[in-house]
Amino acid sequence: MADAAEREWLERQIARRAPLSNDGQMALRALSLVTRTYEPSQYLLREGDRPKHCSFLRSGFVYRHKIVGNGGRQIVAIHLEGDFVDVQNILLTESDHNIQALTMTKVLCISREDLVAVSLAHPSLARALWRESLLEASIMREWVANVGRRDARSRTAHMLCELAIRQEAAGIGPREAFDLPMTQEQLGDALGLTAVHINRTLKSLEAAALIARSKRSVTVTDWHGLQRVADFTSGYLHLPDVDH
Repeated sequence: MADAAEREWLERQIARRAPLSNDGQMALRALSLVTRTYEPSQYLLREGDRPKHCSFLRSGFVYRHKIVGNGGRQIVAIHLEGDFVDVQNILLTESDHNIQALTMTKVLCISREDLVAVSLAHPSLARALWRESLLEASIMREWVANVGRRDARSRTAHMLCELAIRQEAAGIGPREAFDLPMTQEQLGDALGLTAVHINRTLKSLEAAALIARSKRSVTVTDWHGLQRVADFTSGYLHLPDVDH
């Protein structure tokens, strides 16, 4: 079971989406909350599973992906600390994609039935979860536009900008230096590119003095230059107090 500190953390994360009423806060605190950990590459959920709980990401990185008929993988979302990993599972009874850990991961789990019941009884909590689903859809639209209409250099730079801003907003670290816990193959599967193309593209961004890499971390040496290459503005993330 999760301790008081984890419950307070979860309450703060949900309240970031929308303010909670006093009754909503009390109802959230009363929910049964279970802590689970996952190893890198371990599945949190597989396509076709019937989920019993919903998960909030306490630490680490996870990704959501689809496997198509020829065995190819398309990564459709990356989640980091503070994200609600599977908001769609509140109401959908069968998972239509896979959720897998990128790193050592810790999640806080709430029974989906309990979360539905408390959301129906407390509109402020329902509004916070509704807003979460809208934010997720906004990011998905940008990912579709990125993969569909930007060239390889721009879409790779765009992914780097997004991860930098999201980690900064989550309090993980500044945008100028952030974790990139993905292999080049995984980046390619998120961006519709081969690992070879990703490698070449990252080297071109380094050669242009926009970034520097060290193992699984990235240092942004020219933020505005990287933004220009990426055609990136952060408005679609709907983050308050962020310089677009």
